[in-house]
Amino acid sequence: MNIRSTYLTVIFILIYSSIYSQSSLDFLRSTGKIYSVAVGIVIIFLFIVFYLVRLDRKLSKLENENTNE
Repeated sequence: MNIRSTYLTVIFILIYSSIYSQSSLDFLRSTGKIYSVAVGIVIIFLFIVFYLVRLDRKLSKLENENTNE
């Protein structure tokens, strides 16, 4: 498979997914479920932020213990 056909395939997939996702977003808006999806995304984002902050604190603590020894 050459590079040109790979690029064309990726472009067609992106165009198809954008058309499909637009119709699915319209359906979610019309049924009022878009808010459930938005809340789910926000919860996942907040969990990831919380996890990264906690991990950073743990790593900082380990680094401080390592430099003090």
